[in-house]
Amino acid sequence: MVTSLPFNLNASSRPSNALHRGSYLSVERPSVDVLISENGTFKAGFYQVGENAFSFAIWYAETLNHPATVVWMANRDWPVNSRASRLSFQRTGDIALLDADGSVVWTTTNKDRAGAGEVAELWETGNLVLLNRERGVVWQSFDQPTDTLLPGQSLSGSLRLVSRAAEGNHSRGYYVAQFNEDSVLSFIYDGPYTSSIYWPNPDNNVFQNRRTRYNSSRHAILDEMGQFISSDGLKFFALDFGLKVKRRLTMDFDGILRLYSFNDTTKNWQVSWMPKLVRCRVHGLCGENGICFYKPFPTCTCPPGFRMKDAADWTQGCKPEFDLLCNETKVNFIKLPHTDFYGYDFDYKSQISFEACKNICKSDCRCRGFIYKLDGEGNCFLKSILFNGQSAGPHIAGNMYVKIPKQMNFSGILGHSNLDCSKVSPYKKLDRAYAVGQAREGYLKYPIGFVIAFGVTEIICVAFGWAYMHKKTVHLHNLNQGYVAVSMGFRMFTFKELKEATKNFSDEIGRGGSGVVYKGVLEDKRVVAIKKLEGLSHGSEAQFWSEVSTIGRINHMNLVTMFGFCAEKQNRLLVYEYLENGSLEKNLFSNSTMLTWENRLNIALGTAKALAYLHEECLEWVLHCDVKPQNVLLDRDFQPKVADFGLSKLFDRGGNNISEFSRVRGTRGYMAPEWILNQPITSKVDVYSYGILVLELVTGRNSIGSQQIFENGEIGNKQLIPWIREMVKTNQNWVEEIADPQLYGMFENSIMGTLIKVALQCVEEERDLRPNMSQVVNSITSACLVGIVVHEEIE
Repeated sequence: MVTSLPFNLNASSRPSNALHRGSYLSVERPSVDVLISENGTFKAGFYQVGENAFSFAIWYAETLNHPATVVWMANRDWPVNSRASRLSFQRTGDIALLDADGSVVWTTTNKDRAGAGEVAELWETGNLVLLNRERGVVWQSFDQPTDTLLPGQSLSGSLRLVSRAAEGNHSRGYYVAQFNEDSVLSFIYDGPYTSSIYWPNPDNNVFQNRRTRYNSSRHAILDEMGQFISSDGLKFFALDFGLKVKRRLTMDFDGILRLYSFNDTTKNWQVSWMPKLVRCRVHGLCGENGICFYKPFPTCTCPPGFRMKDAADWTQGCKPEFDLLCNETKVNFIKLPHTDFYGYDFDYKSQISFEACKNICKSDCRCRGFIYKLDGEGNCFLKSILFNGQSAGPHIAGNMYVKIPKQMNFSGILGHSNLDCSKVSPYKKLDRAYAVGQAREGYLKYPIGFVIAFGVTEIICVAFGWAYMHKKTVHLHNLNQGYVAVSMGFRMFTFKELKEATKNFSDEIGRGGSGVVYKGVLEDKRVVAIKKLEGLSHGSEAQFWSEVSTIGRINHMNLVTMFGFCAEKQNRLLVYEYLENGSLEKNLFSNSTMLTWENRLNIALGTAKALAYLHEECLEWVLHCDVKPQNVLLDRDFQPKVADFGLSKLFDRGGNNISEFSRVRGTRGYMAPEWILNQPITSKVDVYSYGILVLELVTGRNSIGSQQIFENGEIGNKQLIPWIREMVKTNQNWVEEIADPQLYGMFENSIMGTLIKVALQCVEEERDLRPNMSQVVNSITSACLVGIVVHEEIE
């Protein structure tokens, strides 16, 4: 039986992890009146949230973070006064938080409890529990989470994680992680006027998002190893998978759920997992009428004619500086290129002209603006609310037209620098944390090695079984030709057809490590490029079929399209679209072609988008492993398309980037240091090669050496990267000095500077310092967006 103590906890000779019936904690001694878990990992007590305001909270004890890392808070929305407030263990067996005037702000009262509490204990798990005489749990903080889930704590049923309102503000925010009506764990914007799901992708169905609604438990848990498992099929691991690591899964104020791990050496938190979610696609980030863009971090702005509602809070959005009359003769529109406001379409029209779309919006009082998609199909989306705005460059295939009074005049170019950016969103710190949370050598624990070893063994078994079955059924290929063509989305050619198309393989247009490429003309008069794979051993059969099936599921405007293949006897050929202007190498290093500044910028951005798609967006994670100018092809308009992307080894998306290739791949001059140092191969090898390619693109010099005239008049070669770094460091006009002389200064200085800086980040020796390809795309796009928001008066 637990004896009650009729005095304050502070009467004890040492800090305790328990509070007994009749005791209390005083707000006037917040540093002393605390509960400390058995091993000192957690503390519970009064936590200051304002000048004279406190909340009762639980936080990690031994960190250098200031303010402390709070994981739970009882009265996050109703702080108590700094004088005379207390946490009291009532004689009824409940714990109550009393304000200075004696009013109850928060209590553990629970009608369903098993019995009255006798003692409250702060456990080493971070769980504050109220126990009865039989030490049964009457109440626990784990059942009332705020914004954080701790190891061993589950998120079940209708429980939810609710973000903080802002950095440093622990009151309830607008972002929620909980199970939705389909029993799928979702991220939800739950604002004052509207509520909407933004993750997983609301444009996809449950199965496209790789979840299942066929579960009734609605249960998710983060275990002590760093594994998160949910009943809807969501599963992920911490990068530092293993025991004895302090962790927390927090719904951050920017609407993204992040798993943090504590680094015992630096005494700081590092991101060890976060979802693949474009930050500007978080709903409500910039409030009503606000637009999110990258600079390079998520930044909010207001359209012309609007200003912030609250200078300290972007979630309140922007308000118009005009009254919009319901009179179609008195309204006009401003154009926001490549900008979208997601959702809130009160009507949708297809196959209509731009003028018709504009006139519908003009004449309808509900219409605040419209989006007209630049997809050639005449799609018109009429908006009743301007919410979830994002401007992310040309990949948004449409323009937004915002309705304004006709008498309002805007002149000149209205780029982002001219918009209301006096207050930018405080998301830079959290966004940068994403880069901090990358895998490091030696960072993964031994258990993950066991998991991978087991997985590799399973794959080998499956591969042997498949190989045996394939050998027995190879003679059925011709019979199943029609099925293969339909299932894979392209055609199986005969060797005879391709031999005739290439005139007995007479017109060679390219040669690489995987084979020779020939120009050919099919029976339907299509001009194609036919790659004849060479050096395939008997054991490479599985690689070929894996490549074909993978390429069949990949589709991106900056990747070369595959039309079909040939798998007849020992012949293995791939049939691709033909690109009129050949390779980037041919155009960049040839005196016969002059690539303009616009050409080069499009090539840099298009190639980055293709690699970002391969690394992060397609269904199978594909590393290219041989990014170089020879593998970037140009169409008739000099738009880039990356080739040979299917010849690399495929990685399991859930494998934490630690698989290794059995042999060195790539081309001298473009290979990342990891290949030579025998380090784990990740997507950062492609980032390095891309950086070299961009440096060649902007300088017009090859990666092996650049011609340089020394002070003594002699001509020699100087390595490209050190030369560029030296120019950036020592030359005031470094952009002009580095840029290809053939451009004759005809380029945007700021964008050229951004390209060079991004490329230098990509070629960092330490792979963790390199950005990922989506960050590269955002950086280049942001540079291009300066001046892109142009006012266009539409009569």
